[in-house]
Amino acid sequence: MKNLKFYNALFLRVFIVIIILFSSLYLAQQKLYYNSILVGAVVIIALAEMYFFIKSKMSFYDKTILSILQNDYSTNFPEEQRKGSFKNLSILYDTLKEKQQEQKSKELIYRSILNNIDTAILILEKENDNWNIFLMNDCFSTTFSVPKVSHWDYLKNYLPSLFKEIENTQFSELKTAIDVKIEQQDLQTFMLQTSLTKSLNKEYFIILLDSIQRVIDKKEKEAWITLMKIISHELMNSLTPIRSLSQNLLQIIDQEKLEEDDFDDIKSSISTIINRSDHLQIFVENYRKLAMLPTPDKKPVSINTLFEDCLNIMAPILKEQGIELINNINSSRSILIDKSQIEQVIINLITNSVFALKDKQEKKIYLSALSENNRFFITISDNGKGIEPEIRDKIFLPFFTTRKEGAGIGLTLSKNIIEAHGGYLSYQTDENRTDFVICLI
Repeated sequence: MKNLKFYNALFLRVFIVIIILFSSLYLAQQKLYYNSILVGAVVIIALAEMYFFIKSKMSFYDKTILSILQNDYSTNFPEEQRKGSFKNLSILYDTLKEKQQEQKSKELIYRSILNNIDTAILILEKENDNWNIFLMNDCFSTTFSVPKVSHWDYLKNYLPSLFKEIENTQFSELKTAIDVKIEQQDLQTFMLQTSLTKSLNKEYFIILLDSIQRVIDKKEKEAWITLMKIISHELMNSLTPIRSLSQNLLQIIDQEKLEEDDFDDIKSSISTIINRSDHLQIFVENYRKLAMLPTPDKKPVSINTLFEDCLNIMAPILKEQGIELINNINSSRSILIDKSQIEQVIINLITNSVFALKDKQEKKIYLSALSENNRFFITISDNGKGIEPEIRDKIFLPFFTTRKEGAGIGLTLSKNIIEAHGGYLSYQTDENRTDFVICLI
C-alpha cells in the first residue's frame, strides 16, 4: 500500500511532464516560440523536481540499508517517514536496533561474568589465517600483568612460554601444566587447558589458566574451614552438657539441706561430666595423632613379612565376619618404610573394607602389589557397597566418618603417613567394588 503511494506520486509527475512536453511541442508547431520556450523551461523544472524526488526516496532507502548492513543504528527515522512509504522499513530498522541492544546487554553480562571469574581466560578469534584476541578477562590481564591487546602476536613479548606452547601444538586442544614467568618474578606453575570451537563460520580458541598454587591454597582453606566446623561441633557437643550439668550442681549444693534424690542427681551429673570429658580427651588425642605425626623411621622391610604381620592381627576379625581374604602378594623384595606406620595404614584400610562388607552376603577382600617405574603399589580392594558419590570428596577429611563407633581419623592418618613417606594414597570406587591404592617411592 505504501509502495503504491510512491508509484502513484511518481506516475503523476511523469504524467504532468508528458502533458507539458506535448504542450511545448504543440506551441512550437503553432510558431508560438516564446510560449514554447516557457513551457520547455517548466518541463525542465518538472524533470528536475522528479529527479530530486526519486533521488531523495532512493537515498533514504540506501542510507537505511547501509546502516543495517554496518550495524549502525545511531540514525533515527524522521516521523513522516514512519508513516509514509518507508513504514515497513522503519519497523525493520527498529526491530534490528532492539535486537542489537539486547545482544549488547547480553554481551556486557557475559563479559562481567567472565571478568569476575578467578580463572585467567583468553579467547582468540580466527580471521583468515591469523588469530586475534576476541576477549581477555580481568584475571588474565591482572595475573600476567599484560595490557588488553587485540593481537595474539603481541603477547609473545609478555608471555613467550605460553605463546610457544600454544604455537607448538598448532592451536589444538590440550590439558597440561606450564611454567610461566611473570615480569621479573620466579616461574609459576599453571594448569593450561584449551579448546577449539566454531560458531557462525567463525573459529574460536579458548585458553584457560589456573594457578596451581592458588588452587592448592583454596583447597587448604576449604579443608581448614571444614576442620574447624568439625572441631567446633565436637567441642560444643561436650561443653554444652558439661556447662549445663555444672550449673545444676551449683544449684543443688546451694540448698540448705540435701535430699536423697539430690545425691543421686549429683552422682549422675558427675558421671556424665566424666564421660563427656573422656570423649573430649579422646578427641584431642586423635587430633594430636594427626597434627604430631612423627617422621617415619625408614628401614628395609620384607613385603611378605609386612603383610604376614598385618594379616595375623586381622585374622580373628576376618574369621568372625566370614570374610574371604584373597592375598595375591608374594614378593621376596624389601621396601624402605617405617614398618609400624605402614602396618597401621594397611590395618586401617582392611578395617574399612570389613565395614563396607557388613551387609554383603559374599564378602571378599583382595590384596595385590605391583612394582613399576621405581614405584611400589599396594592395592587393597573389596566387593562392598562402594563409597557414595556425595561423600567421596570428604572421606580424607579429619573426623569425618559414617560409622557411629568411628573416630574419623583412619583415612586421614593413613593419607598423612603415606605422604610422609613421599608417596600418595588414592582410591577408585563404584557400587560393586572399591580399590585403595598405596603408592610408595
